Amino acid sequence: MARIWIPTLLLLCVSTLVVLSAAAEQKLKNCNEVRAAFTSKGLNVNDVPNKGINGAPLKVCPQGFSCCTVELEEKLSQQSQTEIKAPVSRLSTNLQSSFKQRHDNFDKFFRELLKNAEDSLNNMFVRTYGMMYVQNAALFRDFFKSLTQYYVSGSAAVNLDSMLSDFWDDLLERMFRLVNVQYDFSDAYMECVSQHTEQLQPFGDVPRKLRIQLTRAFVAARTFVRGLSLMPDVINKVSTVSASPSCVRATMKMLYCPYCSGQVALKPCQNYCLNVMRGCLANQADLDAEWNNFLGAMLSLAERLEGPFNFESVMDPIDVKISEAIMNMQENSMQVSQKVFQGCGTPKLKPISRSARSVKETVFTGRFRPYSPEARPTTAAGTSLDRLTGEVKKKLKHAKKFWSTLPETVCAGERIAPGDECWNGTAKSRYESLVMGNGLANQVSNPDVEVDITKPDTVIRSQIAILKEMTSWLKAAHSGNDISFDIDVEGSGGEESGSGSDTTSQTDDMYFPTTPNTRLSKVRTEQKSPGGAGAVLKGSMALVLCGLGLALLAPHWR
Repeated sequence: MARIWIPTLLLLCVSTLVVLSAAAEQKLKNCNEVRAAFTSKGLNVNDVPNKGINGAPLKVCPQGFSCCTVELEEKLSQQSQTEIKAPVSRLSTNLQSSFKQRHDNFDKFFRELLKNAEDSLNNMFVRTYGMMYVQNAALFRDFFKSLTQYYVSGSAAVNLDSMLSDFWDDLLERMFRLVNVQYDFSDAYMECVSQHTEQLQPFGDVPRKLRIQLTRAFVAARTFVRGLSLMPDVINKVSTVSASPSCVRATMKMLYCPYCSGQVALKPCQNYCLNVMRGCLANQADLDAEWNNFLGAMLSLAERLEGPFNFESVMDPIDVKISEAIMNMQENSMQVSQKVFQGCGTPKLKPISRSARSVKETVFTGRFRPYSPEARPTTAAGTSLDRLTGEVKKKLKHAKKFWSTLPETVCAGERIAPGDECWNGTAKSRYESLVMGNGLANQVSNPDVEVDITKPDTVIRSQIAILKEMTSWLKAAHSGNDISFDIDVEGSGGEESGSGSDTTSQTDDMYFPTTPNTRLSKVRTEQKSPGGAGAVLKGSMALVLCGLGLALLAPHWR
């Protein structure tokens, strides 16, 4: 009985194979499924033969019986350029959009924080000093205008050290004239006073501390924002690099040659896809090392923004800090005047005048609120710096290895078929070749894409150089230095201006050792009031010391 069944079984197997083969050949002969599949891809149905033809003339796909012509291969190559760009473009666009939004959020926050700080100071001083401050508020408007210019354009627009020195010198000049209204000071005499500002320290240690805090916070903020603005541009340039002809050829073979053989549902083997994509994206993968260095520097600077270089914690209490400096001058005005007279000489007395305002109108009575650093506001741009940095750090970490993992991201999900039931470039079978590593140098033996490893892409190489330069700026900002500033070759050791450095006594708010900066001397023009009663006092210190000045004049009025 067994002898009868064996030949019968063999006959059935052979018959089945013949039937299946005939069915497959019949499908291939009429090319109906192929025509429908290509039409769904947007191709013209008239470009696909009605029946299978001899594939001997084909240049890319297998040359057996085929539903593709040489002309159709050319159109499929064009289609392949779109197919290979689509997933890379989608992933890059998402990343680009994410960091463009983060840049806009940070920039808006820093700008609003500057405006809020100016408004807070103005409101407080108006409330405390009234019309006297309103008439002399230009000094502070100019101060905040310069800070905003420095945030936007850096040292190209404002030398932060010089600007801060000028601010305190101007305030000292106005205050010194008020404290000593009985004397007539020439421009030369006031220049002598200005040159002794650091020695006199009329405002206590506030100017030194504020200079260091402002410099570090502004350098960190503007460099971080600059880094965020760079990312979308780099992503855009790198992701739009044109595919090479060999890449297009390999992509077409991977995606569309199964169609030509009538296997419209067959998808590429994963390792086959990886080799094709790693060959196509070899130059992009070479960006990864410098990209990761850049992201690491951004993360480190973000931590500085959360901690010692916190822009928000410097700007929010700036009105109180300036008030503290003014009160220091009020308390030490007599000692400051004596030191100036000793160093610059005793000035000439003015003619006696009775045109001064009454003590009731000018006496200082205001006191400033205490500042609690734990209670930082969230009014700027409706958020806080801690919240913004927390969000962007997650995005920065997620963006690491973006370029080197693109092939794995593309060759996943529905785009590939697992196991052996997949297209290996020639047939439905296991893919046997080794998978190449990432980067240009690893493509020398790529079996599926011809890659000239001696010709790196110039666009990507330029972006690598840009990232490297930006990383050096980020690292400098991490130490409180802005290396985009001009180097002072005449200074001691060629230190960088605007570094937030100082060799005087260190305080608890110091986080790194610092070096001295050379101050620039300046020549100022004395601003006379319309009434000829002396220079116009700028800032709230005028209000603080009016009472003292009037008291000094009292003997002459009698």
